[in-house]
Amino acid sequence: MSSEKVPVELSKGVNGLEKIILRETHGSSAEVYLYGGHVTSWKNEHGEELLFVSSKALFKPPKAIRGGIPICFPQFSNHGPLESHGFARNKFWSIDTDPPAFPTNSSSKAHIDLILRPSEEDMKIWPHSYEFRLRVALGPGGDLMLTSRIRNTNTDGKPFTFTFAYHTYFSVSDISEVRVEGLETLDYLDNLQNRERFTEQGDAITFETELDKIYLSTPTKIAILDHEKKRTFVLRKDGLPDAVVWNPWDKKAKTLADFGDDEYKHMLCVEAAAIEKPITLKPGEEWRGRQELSAVPSSYCSGQLDPQKVLQGS
Repeated sequence: MSSEKVPVELSKGVNGLEKIILRETHGSSAEVYLYGGHVTSWKNEHGEELLFVSSKALFKPPKAIRGGIPICFPQFSNHGPLESHGFARNKFWSIDTDPPAFPTNSSSKAHIDLILRPSEEDMKIWPHSYEFRLRVALGPGGDLMLTSRIRNTNTDGKPFTFTFAYHTYFSVSDISEVRVEGLETLDYLDNLQNRERFTEQGDAITFETELDKIYLSTPTKIAILDHEKKRTFVLRKDGLPDAVVWNPWDKKAKTLADFGDDEYKHMLCVEAAAIEKPITLKPGEEWRGRQELSAVPSSYCSGQLDPQKVLQGS
């Protein structure tokens, strides 16, 4: 069996960090680092990279990897007392060799189960016991699926509360040629204006300056149309009512040490999230949050994904 077709392979990545390579029989692939439980690559059957990772990304713990799909848990951004975006993206995860039964509609062999549990040091920062299970899977059509299951394993009877996001960085040809459909007319919190609440106007979202918004009560399907590449990303999500849209633009990009000054032109973050209404779990309770990413030719999508249809969840 050639290595090309091995569905799951453990390998060494940048700076010797361990990563898992997933390969689907039709040619698509994904890479997941154990550091952060962090997806750093998702390629279609033509070998084209669909996620953005900065050329200046540091693969050096404890710094989070800039790009791909960082996991924000148990805190999104600085919405709370912990370090920005929490600590899950800065921890070494383990391969879960015996995950509990996993109801799934995909028979893909190209999947990996990871698990994160708190260390004694972690408990000093966030005094809760939990099991965070993450499955990363490639579907037969090259779709990338991430499913998170978070369980409260506290023995002291205490509930805990968290916020969450899949901080996905999509690779785009030119940000000025990109639009996002499915978030029209929704309320959002503007992170550039002290999280003041506004209502989105007009048609699809387009980009001509820095943007950092948390859209609320969003549909289960959001489309990112890349006009120049004639490619549409479709983000489907479950258990994640919010959606963050972020591009740092030029001034902010220059302040980020691990981000190239002009790289903002080639990336866009659209993040399936649970932020406005934090999730509370009692001991023994489990929460699940899932996102599925697909990339399709835009011509195929434009009719299907007109904003009204997306909002109606068809």
